[in-house]
Amino acid sequence: MRRLLLALLVVLGSALAASGQVPVSTIDARVDSKAEVNPTSPPTAQPDPGSAPSDYRLGPGDQITVIVLELQDDSSFVDQKFRVDISGDVSLPYVGRVRATGLTLYEVEKELRDGLLKFIKDPDVVVNIVDYHSQPVSVLGEVNTAGEYQVEGQKKLLEALSLAGGFTEQVGNTITITRDLQWGRIPLPNAHDDPTGRFSIASVSVKNVLHSASPEQNIQVMPNDVVSVSKAEIVYVVGAVNMPGGFPMGQDVTLSTLQVLSLAQGPETVASLQKAKIIRLVPGSQARTEIPIDLKQLLAGRVPDVQLQPGDILFVPDSSLKRAGQRTVQAIVNAATGALIVAR
Repeated sequence: MRRLLLALLVVLGSALAASGQVPVSTIDARVDSKAEVNPTSPPTAQPDPGSAPSDYRLGPGDQITVIVLELQDDSSFVDQKFRVDISGDVSLPYVGRVRATGLTLYEVEKELRDGLLKFIKDPDVVVNIVDYHSQPVSVLGEVNTAGEYQVEGQKKLLEALSLAGGFTEQVGNTITITRDLQWGRIPLPNAHDDPTGRFSIASVSVKNVLHSASPEQNIQVMPNDVVSVSKAEIVYVVGAVNMPGGFPMGQDVTLSTLQVLSLAQGPETVASLQKAKIIRLVPGSQARTEIPIDLKQLLAGRVPDVQLQPGDILFVPDSSLKRAGQRTVQAIVNAATGALIVAR
């Protein structure tokens, strides 16, 4: 109500001054008296519809306008725009440099009122934002439209990700957030400072955030946050299977041997199931180790399933005897088919 009344007073006062009914006076002449307005008079204009949300916090690059009722005809404020500089301050007439970064518009209004008390008794101040430039958030990795986005007001992690078009089909299981420590540490249990001591780093699970399994992981993003979405880890199946290839783990932390065998559409009839092996990279090395696995026993449910790790290769060899036997059968079928064709 106070802001609406102030805006109406400014419009009415300007109109009266322009018509010559109100003399232009100095600041001192207005110190102990305020303009009066008939509350029943219809408003001639509405407050600025572009006002920022009440929770928006200013930062470097933002541009504001300032209305001071008692200075409505002072050219220092009228139709002037003021930009928050790179250090986070804004320079204003009469009050000088005022800290603006991290403050809401209402908090900036209070700072200005306090500063103007030296010249005006109980000043009325309204601050509006006309240009947003202070809250860029970078969204990178496995999103459809990676880039930098301006975030207005309070936004959650999922809202920032939606600005980037959501996840790609190759999305992994981890979202990493990097935050400048001037905004405080990231409120997650795994948050830690980087070696420079300038940034807080934490990660959340794509699956938990996306399906609201852990709502507390859907944290609020802050200016200059970098949100990086990981690419899915790959496991491979090669050899005597119907569809060999690489299969992304996606939002699953791991895939089991039976799962990837199913994705590969099962073993071929010539597969030597008892001689299969998992080829795994040795941590901290380029060497690989081989882990024997009896797929025949696994498929029969006689042994527990084995969880694969990122980069694992499931190798299913074929049996030379089975392969030779298959060729013999095929030769017999071909010969019989040829004989029937000749007979006809």
